[in-house]
Amino acid sequence: MALLEVKNLEVKFGLRTGEVTALRDVSFTLDRGQRLGIVGESGAGKSVAAFSILNLISRPGYISGGEILFDGKDLSKLSAKEMRYIRGNRISMIFQDPMMTLNPVLTVGAQMVECLQAHTKVSPQEARRIALEKLKLVQIPSPEKRLDQYPHELSGGMKQRIIIAIALLLNPDIIVADEPTTALDVTIQAEIMDLLLELCKGQNLGLILITHDLGVVSQVTEQAIVMYAGRIIEQGPTKEIINDAQHPYTQGLINALPQQGIPGERLNQIRGSMPPLHRVPNGCAFHPRCDYADTICETELPGFTQSGGCKAACHLVAGRISLKSKAEETH
Repeated sequence: MALLEVKNLEVKFGLRTGEVTALRDVSFTLDRGQRLGIVGESGAGKSVAAFSILNLISRPGYISGGEILFDGKDLSKLSAKEMRYIRGNRISMIFQDPMMTLNPVLTVGAQMVECLQAHTKVSPQEARRIALEKLKLVQIPSPEKRLDQYPHELSGGMKQRIIIAIALLLNPDIIVADEPTTALDVTIQAEIMDLLLELCKGQNLGLILITHDLGVVSQVTEQAIVMYAGRIIEQGPTKEIINDAQHPYTQGLINALPQQGIPGERLNQIRGSMPPLHRVPNGCAFHPRCDYADTICETELPGFTQSGGCKAACHLVAGRISLKSKAEETH
């Protein structure tokens, strides 16, 4: 049995003009020690999926359908007290901006000790020892000194390492990292991703990495999910998706990577933009931006078609597989 199993998850938000669906029919699994990437543009539903796992969707949003099974328990049905035990103890989250996560008026040590004492019955001295051990684990220089410093005294890279150390304090089974390098420069981004990869391998941690960068996903994760307008449109082994993307949207994301462009010329880009939740097109939501869209794409929502180790929600892929099967039967 998978450590985490998300089945047909649906999330809605109530607006004055009516309800909108932010996630629809989202399903995936995560095994112990496995690394999963969730990719897509802003508005695709990546962060909503991450927040749903920890039951952090607040009104007017709510989980309207599906299951989030962790060790056999449906997290969406647990009480607030039961979820407080899960958060931090079993599943930790790393948020986008370390400046918004750390309390500016408390020292790093005070925040780490407070976190430990909120979840476990340890003395302040023991909590400080554990905090120091975790700072060493994330390779913070002069960790004893950092414990007594305030967040404003640290660089962006150091703050993000401290956030990772806090996420590791209670030895969780899973870390959910929501674009953990967005606020950092490119050099520090690479260091933080290398650190996360090293920690996941060394501690046998499950990782759910939320990002818009397929380049990062290719370096860190084993499995990948591509989302568009609140729905999964392709999923499978990361290497297969990167090397042989099936869905036109996934291929568009790969083509938009800087290394895919010609030096001195404009970068490739997908025309148009992600539709707002209250105006998601009928049929395949991507069809207004797709160069291969046909009439069926405008009216019918595509189901998943298996292609190699991946599956994609695309009429084009379904048609191609169908033609291939007929050709094989003829021969």
